[in-house]
Amino acid sequence: MTWSIIARDEETGAFGIVAASRFFALGAVVPWIKSGVGAVATQAMVNPMLGPAVLDRLAAGDGVDAALENAWGDDTGGNVRQIHVLDQQGNRAAHTGGDCVEWCGDMAGPNISIAGNMLVGGSVLQASLDEYKTKTSLPFAERLLASLLAGDRAGGDMRGRQSAVLKVYTDEIYPDWDIRVDDHPSAPDELLRIYQVGLENYAGFKEFLPTHANPAGMTDPAKLAAMRKKS
Repeated sequence: MTWSIIARDEETGAFGIVAASRFFALGAVVPWIKSGVGAVATQAMVNPMLGPAVLDRLAAGDGVDAALENAWGDDTGGNVRQIHVLDQQGNRAAHTGGDCVEWCGDMAGPNISIAGNMLVGGSVLQASLDEYKTKTSLPFAERLLASLLAGDRAGGDMRGRQSAVLKVYTDEIYPDWDIRVDDHPSAPDELLRIYQVGLENYAGFKEFLPTHANPAGMTDPAKLAAMRKKS
């Protein structure tokens, strides 16, 4: 029911996930990221508990294959689940259950993993991968969005469009971007529109947030006043 793209920015180490589906609010259950650890997308007959479980295993020192293998616990439904994972070194692992709906599968490149099910065909993933490889000049979030839109133009989910999500984590505990479209007939395009709104009204505000390097953030009254005038 979903296709997703997980990537790691080679320059900054940031993790990002974009995904789309003919399913309501996939952003609530599919993408999972932990800064400095890894990123996971769990889909098909989704088990949202697998995302945090894989990240916990990665944080404990497992490699990607072991983390995925050890995350299942008492879940015996692997035949109807799809999950893929990328770690902080860019290593990846993926699982597509034998009973996932065709077309289903995954592919990868350096620091990127793509997987999907219920798609019009493997061309969706290939178009996404090709676009990501060619858009190296774009900011990381925009490169992910370009990749998603390329896959959408190739057909995406065979049932149509409904929801989409973008998550990006840098080295902070909170996301750099976390935006969703939960119910829209052109969800990937709407996700891009929301991102563009964020560039106007939110991107500047992020500079004022507390960080590990600056726990108080930016509190200078004059700079705060100038920021408020722009927003």
